[in-house]
Amino acid sequence: MNILEIIIDASDQILGRFSSKIAKKLLNGDKIIVINAESAIITGDPKAIMEKFMARRKRGNPHHGPYYPKTSNGILKRSIRGMLPYKKSKGRNAFKRLIIYSKNPNNLKGERIEKTKEQIECKYINLEDITKKLRGI
Repeated sequence: MNILEIIIDASDQILGRFSSKIAKKLLNGDKIIVINAESAIITGDPKAIMEKFMARRKRGNPHHGPYYPKTSNGILKRSIRGMLPYKKSKGRNAFKRLIIYSKNPNNLKGERIEKTKEQIECKYINLEDITKKLRGI
C-alpha cells in the first residue's frame, strides 16, 4: 500500500467541514500534516461559541476530568478524532497518521481543501481567539 503524505493548510478553513475531509483522507490511508491550526474558524455567533467552550472547560473536576483541550491544535485534533471510528483499530491507526502544528514550523506549503472565510457570509471566530480566552481562566 502506497502511503501519501499530504500537507494541508488550515488557515481560514471552517473547522467542521475541514475536519470531516481530513478524517476521510486518514481513513483512506494517507498521512496528513496540518499547519496553521490556530487560524481555523468556527462559524456562528462568537459569544455563543465562547460560552460553549468555557462551559466545557469549567465542567467537572480539574484532577479527575473530563479533560478538554485548550490549545488550538488540541481542539482541531479532538474534532478530527470525533469523526473517526476511534474505538476500532482502523480509527486508531488512522489517528496515529495525523500531525497538527498550530503555526507553520518549517515554512511548509500546504493546500486548502475547503471554503475560506472570504467565501462565507456569517459570523465566525478563529481558534486563536478561543484559546487566548480559554487560557485566561
